[in-house]
Amino acid sequence: MKTALLSALVFFTVFESVSTASEPNALRTRIPRDTLIQGVPCAKGDAWFYPDGSLDQCTLSRTSILGDLQVPRRSVIELWPTGATRNLTLPHSAVISGYHIRGGALLRGSSQDDVAAFYPSGRLRSIVLAGDQTIQGVPCGPGASTLFSDSIDGGNHVDFYEDGKLQSCNLTRDFGGQKTGQRLMLPDEPNPLTAKR
Repeated sequence: MKTALLSALVFFTVFESVSTASEPNALRTRIPRDTLIQGVPCAKGDAWFYPDGSLDQCTLSRTSILGDLQVPRRSVIELWPTGATRNLTLPHSAVISGYHIRGGALLRGSSQDDVAAFYPSGRLRSIVLAGDQTIQGVPCGPGASTLFSDSIDGGNHVDFYEDGKLQSCNLTRDFGGQKTGQRLMLPDEPNPLTAKR
């Protein structure tokens, strides 16, 4: 009985440690105090590491410059194995890469909402806007927030091609033959908007 109970406890601990990580093979470590890890100021608490020992995820202990980004304190940062930023979850709305991005997911108890996602190259891939913004001439906005569409994988995000061009967003007013509230999808070609005006 004791062996079965001990086995179940070990299984649960390993399962919980791996299942809540951003990467399936990431390992959780408890950091006893704020620590600089591979140039990232990680706050006391849980940090996740790839099997090779490189940092996967932690909460920032202070506002930091990471590459070209100024990231607020208490943001959760996830890194690609190369060390480039993969995702950011913000504790409050902030300007990231020139866009006002919604934050506060951590206060609502969700670490999967309100992220800015990046390509392995470090270029911006996707964001959730804090409000209506004109992006590359297109009137974009967060759209109607729902339980199922708040995250980067939901419908309220703005997507970019790796070269920085707008890929898609929810329209805040009629544009290019589409109605307010519809999702505009732009092809990856030079000047896709000039033909629609």
